[in-house]
Amino acid sequence: MHSSKHSLLSKDDSLLVIIDMQERLVPVISEKQMVLENIAKLIKFSYIIGIPVVLTEQQKLGPTLPEINKELIGVQPITKIEFDCFGSNVFRQQISRIDRNTLIIAGIEAHICVAQTAVHAVSQYTVHVVSDAISSRSPHNREVALQRMQQCGVTITSTEMVMYELLGKAGTNSFREVLKLVK
Repeated sequence: MHSSKHSLLSKDDSLLVIIDMQERLVPVISEKQMVLENIAKLIKFSYIIGIPVVLTEQQKLGPTLPEINKELIGVQPITKIEFDCFGSNVFRQQISRIDRNTLIIAGIEAHICVAQTAVHAVSQYTVHVVSDAISSRSPHNREVALQRMQQCGVTITSTEMVMYELLGKAGTNSFREVLKLVK
């Protein structure tokens, strides 16, 4: 069942993809603090509501940052040399094993690995890119990436939009846990 590009996110059909949040790359990224905080929130949120998380690492850029790594429970990073994550067999296998139709994508760099992965995925998946959880070294490249992805049919969203959309309603235990993250 392929969910429509224009419907709201559903937690039973979504998967969080975190791209290349690595020690050699993050320090040079524009607005890195915002991106780090929002990705940490998205990971914590995914565990609260039970969404699978996939993490990639670009070869030779060092390990995933400790701030991100400490949030991940039992997630093995997928090492790749390709910019488009779908160029990696291991990534493709893991995504198809998890078997969800909607990819929620965050990470860096917006105009390289994030954009190539999102644009590739759009033919087979509903793709939401979290605009305040992606960045590039240059703000201009991030802007161009957002425009390009949108033109290709990617849904551009934000950390809070993703969280509230997947929660769907207030008053639940999940909602109360998530409130602590957004405050």
